[in-house]
Amino acid sequence: MDSMIGSCAFAATAPRFASGKTPALGFADFTRNAAPSLLGSRTPRNGALSARTGKRFLPIRATAVKEARNRDPPAAVSPDCRKVMVIGGDGYCGWATALHLSKQGYEVAIVDSLVRRLFDEQLGTYTLTPIASIQERLKKWKEKSGKTIDLFVGDICEFQFLESCFKSFEPNAVVHFGEQRSAPYSMIDRSRAVYTQHNNIVGTINVLFAIKEFSPECHLVKLGTMGEYGTPNIDIEEGFITITHNGRTDTLPYPKQASSFYHLSKVHDSHNIAFTCKAWGVRATDLNQGVVYGTFTPETQEDEALINRLDYDAIFGTALNRFCVQAAIGHPLTVYGKGGQTRGYLDIRDTVRCVELAIANPAKLGEFRVFNQFTEQFSVNELAKLVTKAGEKLGIEVKTQSVPNPRVEAEEHYYNAKHTKLMELGLEPHFLSEGLLDSLLNVAIKYAARINTSLIMPDISWKKIGVTPRTLVSKQP
Repeated sequence: MDSMIGSCAFAATAPRFASGKTPALGFADFTRNAAPSLLGSRTPRNGALSARTGKRFLPIRATAVKEARNRDPPAAVSPDCRKVMVIGGDGYCGWATALHLSKQGYEVAIVDSLVRRLFDEQLGTYTLTPIASIQERLKKWKEKSGKTIDLFVGDICEFQFLESCFKSFEPNAVVHFGEQRSAPYSMIDRSRAVYTQHNNIVGTINVLFAIKEFSPECHLVKLGTMGEYGTPNIDIEEGFITITHNGRTDTLPYPKQASSFYHLSKVHDSHNIAFTCKAWGVRATDLNQGVVYGTFTPETQEDEALINRLDYDAIFGTALNRFCVQAAIGHPLTVYGKGGQTRGYLDIRDTVRCVELAIANPAKLGEFRVFNQFTEQFSVNELAKLVTKAGEKLGIEVKTQSVPNPRVEAEEHYYNAKHTKLMELGLEPHFLSEGLLDSLLNVAIKYAARINTSLIMPDISWKKIGVTPRTLVSKQP
């Protein structure tokens, strides 16, 4: 299943043709420092504003946007974890988390390269819900809440930029959402597979070095994925498994069976984090998150300018969100293969609460702990039935269509994953309900005019991934 991580750190360079011209939008042979050249003379929708010229651009480095504020934390927030840096805070999970933590009294800074917005420009995969620029979002949040969120725009793969963020903000905790978060995106072609691994792994290593050098007491809360485990024919434990072999017993990291270059990048992240906890005494919580659904949290509902993303396309959209959008416009639900693929799911409201619980109950110095972050398990077929039933209540006839599975995965399998640790810390989950499905369907109906039906069907094959960079130009609906 797709992973759900927010905006990504960006480090790429557009290749140039013999004429010296940069490729058109959609060409992506990523290497280094490509954001401006990929855009050519165009600017990214809702791109960053230059403080010097007032023009929009996607910079590699920028200083923080700061305002005077009361630095004393509320009594409910421990002084030891009150300053939280949210890397990838402009993305789906990151934006909701940044607002939630700010509302709870944490001092929050967002670090983001805004590259997720660039992907929309390249691929035409615009969110169903219209999102404002990050500057407009933060301004509106200040108006509604009276709270300021600092902003650092730049690429965490550039260590000097990350160093300046750490030295300026001095975080007690770092929430790391800042990775390329789509399995299909990582399987488009060689260049995007390389970009995904470079961006995700190097960015995380840089964060680990920044913690070591500038904030050794800082707690890393890293968003991983349940996709690291794959679909083994035994129960999935939370990070570790105790094994007896030839009369000897040991507790070892749970075996990894990643199913895409994206998921493999997450596996490498986990290994690198575990190593630095052991070698340097870093404290870290790895949140292996399931598939997230929904778009609203109490904070994002306060004003339309604060609304979150809702991706419905076959590259970035997650299963339940995609199904609700398809149902709203009368498109058959696209079930891949047999539809028995089973995964863990959770509401976006539970995502932000899980992160808060991890921050408020930090790992010990030198401790690498793993939480499986989901609340329920569903197969794709079960989701399709739930959406069909919810559609009937709203007078929508929902049909289901089995399409060839573009992925290499078991379509019928055993799946039983443990997820008790966050519950023990106090998580009170929002289980999938008819009311939530009604809400998602109504959001899709409200913004139906923004839906590009050409983006719904999958056209990225795990088996046919090629060496040649693939230009993706979205068709007009």
